[in-house]
Amino acid sequence: MEGALASASAIVDQRQKIEQYKHILSTVFSSNDIVQAKKFIDHRRLEPEAQKEIAHYTLAQIQPRVVSFEEQVLIIREKLAELYESEQQWSKAAQMLSGIDLDSRMRDIDDTFRLSKCVQIARLYLEDDDAINAEAFINKASFLSWKTSHSLVYFFLSPCFQVCYARILDLKRKFLESALRYFNISQIEKRQIGDETIDEDALEQALSATVTCTILAASGLQRSRVLATLYKVYLERILRKPEIDAFAKELKPHQKALLPDNFTVLDRAMIEHNLLSASKLYTNISFDELGTLLGIPPYKVEKIASRMIYEDRIRGSIDQVEVVIHFEDDTEELQQWDQQIVGVCQALNDILDSMAKKGMAVPV
Repeated sequence: MEGALASASAIVDQRQKIEQYKHILSTVFSSNDIVQAKKFIDHRRLEPEAQKEIAHYTLAQIQPRVVSFEEQVLIIREKLAELYESEQQWSKAAQMLSGIDLDSRMRDIDDTFRLSKCVQIARLYLEDDDAINAEAFINKASFLSWKTSHSLVYFFLSPCFQVCYARILDLKRKFLESALRYFNISQIEKRQIGDETIDEDALEQALSATVTCTILAASGLQRSRVLATLYKVYLERILRKPEIDAFAKELKPHQKALLPDNFTVLDRAMIEHNLLSASKLYTNISFDELGTLLGIPPYKVEKIASRMIYEDRIRGSIDQVEVVIHFEDDTEELQQWDQQIVGVCQALNDILDSMAKKGMAVPV
């Protein structure tokens, strides 16, 4: 085998070299010699393109007897994935790894290995913004994580797993849930979890992603709470176009996606944010004025405002005759609460006065 491989590697013409390797491989498989097959797989004196062609040919030849060559298939697929990843062909790399039989009963595969492969495949799919396939493997990793205590620790603490999950939520435009995941990652105190080393840059990136996803999230109480956590003091001010444009330059393509109403994700988030901020500044305002303030047509302002009121994300009412929106805040409720407390205190005071007039002992 060594002599045949050495002769093949010495051939100058690339096509002849590949054909010679295929001939050697056919001989190995016809003899059903697993030891010789392993020697062939370990021989890597080829250019990347030739390696890929030979590897795919090998997988095709092995397929009818794959049960006998499971370890060799794993090595070949991992090598192919490595080659595709080096060329930034992320989905092809993921597909190579997903072809590994992780549920095989012929080999002793522990759950930690299965889990790490699922997370690796998910990460590769996410490089191509493929949230559907990535989520399938993250869900499989979640299922595997409950089988052993070691995997359970990996599941909860692995930054790679958590980042994958956060990115899936981000791609699915579940920005608030994604922001909370990113924030949890940014707060990790340990710098070594299992085999993973966590550096400060990764934590800073997670915190930056937290801010981005929170800003893109739909306005409401939960979003305000996350912003309050991030900034300690939540400045509910109206954001101007130059600020929004500067922020837009930092966004990823899927975060600039055009929605059915012809607004981008950022446009809608900023309009809702500014509408909520306006509710803190005005008791009522016409839709013409509000449209000028937000930089969109009045009828679109009314549509967005009515949806936010319906979803209980903003308190108010719309006067369609006067074309005005009336905002409500918690001040009136607090005043009513204060009046109720005053009423209870006054009633208690009257009872004590009545008891005193009747000569009854009044507790002090």
